[in-house]
Amino acid sequence: MDTYIKYVVFFIASFIFSVLINKILLTFSTNLGVRNKELGLIRWDSFQKPSLGGISFYILFLLSIIAYPMIVKDDFTFIDMSFIGLISATSIGFLMGLADDAYNTKPFLKFFTQVLCGVILIISGTYIQLFENNYLNYIITIFWVVGIMNSLNMLDNMDAVTTVVSLGVMLSILSVLFFFNLVEGVYFAMSLGVIASLGGFLIFNWHPSKMYMGDTGSQFLGILLAALGIKFLWNAPIEESAFSVKHFVLVVVAFLPTLVDTTTVTINRLARKRSPFVGGKDHTTHFLSYLGLSDKKVASLFLILSLISSVLVALGYFYIEEWKLIHTCVYLFYAIVIFVALFSITKLKSTNKKYLNRLRK
Repeated sequence: MDTYIKYVVFFIASFIFSVLINKILLTFSTNLGVRNKELGLIRWDSFQKPSLGGISFYILFLLSIIAYPMIVKDDFTFIDMSFIGLISATSIGFLMGLADDAYNTKPFLKFFTQVLCGVILIISGTYIQLFENNYLNYIITIFWVVGIMNSLNMLDNMDAVTTVVSLGVMLSILSVLFFFNLVEGVYFAMSLGVIASLGGFLIFNWHPSKMYMGDTGSQFLGILLAALGIKFLWNAPIEESAFSVKHFVLVVVAFLPTLVDTTTVTINRLARKRSPFVGGKDHTTHFLSYLGLSDKKVASLFLILSLISSVLVALGYFYIEEWKLIHTCVYLFYAIVIFVALFSITKLKSTNKKYLNRLRK
């Protein structure tokens, strides 16, 4: 019980620190993270705001690791090759995002860095263990890391959306740590610190936002969530014969909002013979706005979807002792319904005047 009290105090302190650090960054920001309008940054609104949220994420992330021995036990046995790989990959992702916010780096450099992050995770022992052939596992791990990092980056197109989606994924991971009794591990403290940083940042990122997380935030969160997703969702130690099916289903549900948006955008852009990697105002979030939803309502909708997904992941571990076909069908039905609903909304564009006006801008 003493450990839980310490965690509560740690979470409250981290949340307050997150609010304060974001307030300080916002107060003293001038040009850092505010790109030149001539660079053609594509966002939903036309206002230039500091993209400093990712800095607070990284600071809380590091402080969580430093605070962990004081919360649970005074030793550093958690520092192994896998943990060092996680720190290295997330730090590289953070630095690449910071450089992109400051200098608008080339797409190839961003892609190369994302692949490098995946390679570092693989070398340090963190990779998806789905096939007997490790080379196939390495390939799908690289694809997963690059996909999630780009997915969160693409989703960061409207106030608070990426923040609430990341909160939902972190809550899913936290529930898995609870289930496997890993509360006294460093990953639990780390996850709690990141959740607190997201909550503190959300105060400034909720519409009308005062600041963005920028590529600094989306790239850091992308590699962190991809890595934690590998360790505690893809590779969760489930003993059932259908473990791979359960792994896959719960991964899809945990990351559902961002996977649906990225898949929808990719399909629609390829259908129009456009590159999926070129920015545009054709995300699911945008089409919800075209239907008349305010930015707050769009963010609220994604928050609700993210919380429902995290609850389903928690239920999948805590209350479904034996995973059966019926569970796979129910969970996939939920995922398919969400995908079809959001994908169908994007097909209403041809008669939507607000959409056509946006395209002309």
